[in-house]
Amino acid sequence: MNILILQASPRGKGNTAWMAEEYKKAAEAAGHQVTLFDVSHKKIAGCLACEYCHGKGNGACVQKDDMQDLYPLMAEAEALVLAAPIYYFTLCAQMQAPIQRMYCVNAPAKVKKMAMLLSSYSPGVYDGATTEYHDICRYWGATDTGIVTAKIDEQKTEETKQKIEALVQNL
Repeated sequence: MNILILQASPRGKGNTAWMAEEYKKAAEAAGHQVTLFDVSHKKIAGCLACEYCHGKGNGACVQKDDMQDLYPLMAEAEALVLAAPIYYFTLCAQMQAPIQRMYCVNAPAKVKKMAMLLSSYSPGVYDGATTEYHDICRYWGATDTGIVTAKIDEQKTEETKQKIEALVQNL
């Protein structure tokens, strides 16, 4: 299976990046093809709501930024993993921009399965992100293969690693 992981933490050695790497390792060990795309260090602007994509653009966004590198990966992905830190009760801005920019294609054609990896220093702050994720799964017609959250005392632990590895088994 062709898996795309969107990693949205600007901290390359941080907790979210670790979770994304652990998912990648487990998925590759299970024989899947995995691309880890670090959206946090890309220049991806928010949607302009200009509707160019639904008119003259014929599905292409008028903005020419680093999202151009992501569109082909999204088009080929069969599974999508969203890995994001929670700073203030919802997905961080680095993850929101690429999600919103998918508006031009409506839904990635091949994505049939999704998973989510979230980290935060606080417990009980995941509802906004998980609600959005479930809404995206429903809208795209993708199966939710699971969510792993890791608050401060669960980050970079063997138990969290095992939960992440279990998500790969749901593919």
